[in-house]
Amino acid sequence: MSAGEDVEVELKLDLPTGNLNDFAASRALSGIAAQDRGLFATYFDTPGQDLRAAGASLRVRRTGEQYVQTIKANASSAVGMFARSEWEHDVAGPAPELDAASPLHALISGDVLAHIIPVFTVAVARRQWNVEHGGAIIEIVADVGAVSAAGRSTAVSEVELELKRGRPAALFGLARDLGRDLPLRVGVLTKGQRGYRLLETVSAASVKAERLTLRSDATAAEAFASIADACLRQFRLNEDILRRDPQAAALHQARVALRRLRSALSLFKPILADAKFEHLAGELRWLAGSLGEARDLDVLVARVGDEPDEAIVAAHRIAYSEALAALDSQRARDLFLDLVEWAILGEWRTQPVKPETVNERADLFAAQVLGRLRRRLKRRGRDLTRLDDAERHRVRILGKKLRYAAGFFESLYAGKEARQRFRAFLKRVEALQDHLGELNDVATAPALVARVGLKVNDFSPPGHRGSFLAKAERAYRKWVDAKPFW
Repeated sequence: MSAGEDVEVELKLDLPTGNLNDFAASRALSGIAAQDRGLFATYFDTPGQDLRAAGASLRVRRTGEQYVQTIKANASSAVGMFARSEWEHDVAGPAPELDAASPLHALISGDVLAHIIPVFTVAVARRQWNVEHGGAIIEIVADVGAVSAAGRSTAVSEVELELKRGRPAALFGLARDLGRDLPLRVGVLTKGQRGYRLLETVSAASVKAERLTLRSDATAAEAFASIADACLRQFRLNEDILRRDPQAAALHQARVALRRLRSALSLFKPILADAKFEHLAGELRWLAGSLGEARDLDVLVARVGDEPDEAIVAAHRIAYSEALAALDSQRARDLFLDLVEWAILGEWRTQPVKPETVNERADLFAAQVLGRLRRRLKRRGRDLTRLDDAERHRVRILGKKLRYAAGFFESLYAGKEARQRFRAFLKRVEALQDHLGELNDVATAPALVARVGLKVNDFSPPGHRGSFLAKAERAYRKWVDAKPFW
C-alpha cells in the first residue's frame, strides 16, 4: 500500500471484561459477521523518547507475513484525542523505513531519527465488524491482549469505532447501544500511551493534571477542546485507579478533574451555551457531588489519626460505596459519552450564535477571561473579615477558578517575563486558596461531624479561625500586588 495521509476520527471505549465473546454477544452486533486475526506490533522511539515529546508515534505491525509501518502525529485540525494524522504503508520486514519522504523528518532531525530503537511491543487478538447503523457505515474493532515493555506488561481491552461513511452522530448512537449490554467507558489511552506508561518506573497512586500546551494560533474553540480532553483524561485515569483500589489520592484527583472541567465550561460559556450546555453542566455537578461526601470523610479520617471512631469508619465505608456506585452507573457512563459528542458535534460548533467568538484567537479570549476573573476576585476579596462563611467560600471558589484558568492558558504566554510573572501569580493565588480552604474546613467541620453521629465538641480542625483569617488577609494583599502574566 502506498504511503498517504488521512485524518482518522474515532471513538475509543474501554472493554471491561477482557473477553471478545462478551462483546460479540452485544445485541447491536447480532447476526453481523466478524473477522478474527492476531496482531503483533513493535513501537519505536529514540532512547530520549524524542518522538513521544514531538507528539508522534512509530510502529511496525505484523499480520501473518505482512509488515505495515504506521506513523501517527497530532493533527493541527484535531478535535482532542479523537482525531489524528496517520501515514501507513507496507515495509519489507520488522524494522522501520524512514527515507527522506517520511513525515517524521518534518518533526525530528535526521540525526536524531538515526538512533531509533524498539521500546515496547503490543500483542492482541482482534475481532472486527462493519456495522450499518443510522444510515452510516461504522467499523468496530475490539482488541484484547497486552502491551509489554522493560520486562513488564499491562492488559489491553478496548473497542474502537471509526466512521467510514455517514453522519458522525450515528457513531455515538451505536456506542450507546453497545453500552446498554456492557459497561463501556470512554477510553483515554492509546496502546502507545500504555507502553510509555510502562516505561515509567513509578506506579502512580493518582494522576495529577498534566501541563497543557496550546498552539499559539489556536482558536477559542480549539483551546476548549484541548482543555476538555485533558480534564477528561485526568478524570478517567483516576477513575480507573479508584475502581481498582478505592483510596483517597485517586478520589481527590478525580474530583479535581471534574472541578477543572466544570470551570472550563464556566470560563468558555460565552461560546458554549447551546441547548445542551445546562444539562451537561448539571450532570457534572451531580457526579462531583456524588464523590464529595467520601472526600470530606477522607479529610476527617486523616485528621483524626490512626484510630478513628467507629462511627467515622462506618460513614467512610458507606460514602465510598455510594461514590463507586455513582461511577458505575449508566448515568455516569452516558455523561462522558455525551460530553465527547457535544465537544465534537455540539450546536456551539456547528451552529454558533457568534461565529466570530468561537473562532477568536485563544490568547485574546484568555486575556479577557483572566482579566475578568482577576477583577472579580479583587473586588469580592476585600474585607475578608467582614464576610460570612458562605461569602468567603464563594471567594474561595472564584480563586480556584482563576487558578485553573491560569493553568489552562499558561502556554499561550511563553516569554521569559510572562513566565516569571506566571509563577509569582500562581504562587500567590494558591496561597490565598490554601488559607481560604482552612477557613472553609473550620466552617464545615461541625456539620460533617454531626452527620457521622459525633458530638461537635469531639472534633475540631487544628488551628484557630482568627489566625487563618489573618493569613488569608495577608495572602490576599500579596496576591493583589502580583502583576498579571497575560
